[in-house]
Amino acid sequence: MSGVTSTPAPQPGSPTLQSRVGTKRRTAFLSFAPPLIGEEEIAEVVDTLRSDWITTGPKVAAFEAEFAAAVLAPKALALNSCTAALHTALAVSRIGAGDEVITTPLTFAATVNVVEHVGARPVLVDVEPDTLTIDATQIAAAITSRTRAIIPVHYAGHPADLDPIHALAQAHRLLVLEDAAHALPAAYRGRKIGCGSNPVAFSFYATKNLTTAEGGMLTADPDFLARARILSLHGMSRDAARRYEAGGHWAYEILAPGFKYNMTDIQGALGLWQLRKLARFQRRRREVVAAYQAAFAGEEALELPVERPWVEHAWHLYVLRLHPAALRIGRDRFIEELSARNIGTSVHFIPIHLHPYYRDKYGYSATDFPVAHDSFQRMISLPLNPRLSDQDIADVIGAVLDVVRTFRR
Repeated sequence: MSGVTSTPAPQPGSPTLQSRVGTKRRTAFLSFAPPLIGEEEIAEVVDTLRSDWITTGPKVAAFEAEFAAAVLAPKALALNSCTAALHTALAVSRIGAGDEVITTPLTFAATVNVVEHVGARPVLVDVEPDTLTIDATQIAAAITSRTRAIIPVHYAGHPADLDPIHALAQAHRLLVLEDAAHALPAAYRGRKIGCGSNPVAFSFYATKNLTTAEGGMLTADPDFLARARILSLHGMSRDAARRYEAGGHWAYEILAPGFKYNMTDIQGALGLWQLRKLARFQRRRREVVAAYQAAFAGEEALELPVERPWVEHAWHLYVLRLHPAALRIGRDRFIEELSARNIGTSVHFIPIHLHPYYRDKYGYSATDFPVAHDSFQRMISLPLNPRLSDQDIADVIGAVLDVVRTFRR
């Protein structure tokens, strides 16, 4: 598996890591989140290209089965994106015009765009100051007679506080549709994200913990997914496999005006091996996080991400937040300084209510969701992926601390 160092992971305070951390700048740029594709994935894709099936077929079916087993889901449906999974779940639930869906402002636009796609109104609730997931204590006040669903987002891979969310949903007969784009593999109070009967949407985008280049998965109760499967492919009563395989029949019926959201066997081939390597990938992610947490602990200019004791964090993102009172520069300049030191970063996310479409349509002001807005102004996502070598980790740590030292107030 090229790209994963065989060097033992640095432990907090270890001489190995300390000796690698310095002020010397990298000569090559460190990309923020490159994929890690091995020879096994390449061989599986080639096998698919040489087979009779390159669109949705046996590789996708195998991927769905292995994924469902991995997260203990009742069933799984592979799709071409997490966005497709979210949209299909809302459509199956017949959420539409006049309905309201509660979610968070601190997410990628897709979470809220799908609510608009079905004609419903997104209702935003601020996030918790530590986990940056939706604040369950504020959801009740946002529920009205028009509320039909809650979409909690497992931000950065940290599960939202699901028990009170499900309690509210049960009391008000609401759908809980989990946006788990960041949350593979994650767990909440010993339960794997995706193991329940409610719909949960996962992402396999190029930067995710498991990638199929583009792709997603919807887990849910089998009856729910049976309806979702029809909607995900034009509303057809028979998919290609059931029409063209031995014994299949050419005829089909359109049962609903569906979408074109199916995953291909080429993507499924990638997913099969990425899933089989996921535990290894996650061990390396946790090693990177442990090194970051040890190096940045006690630095007054930096607020570190948290992992509550009753969750298993997927660590899709490592999000630092700056303390402005301790620095002479802001977030944007901090990112520029890291880039000058050849460290790639990102920001997750520009809050929904700051984007022109949502700001103008719903009349939001920047401070309507103060925790999300304040956090956005201070946050930086550092490189976190299984391709990082010990030297890469040391370079990131050294660059961050160098910028802090240089611009300390």
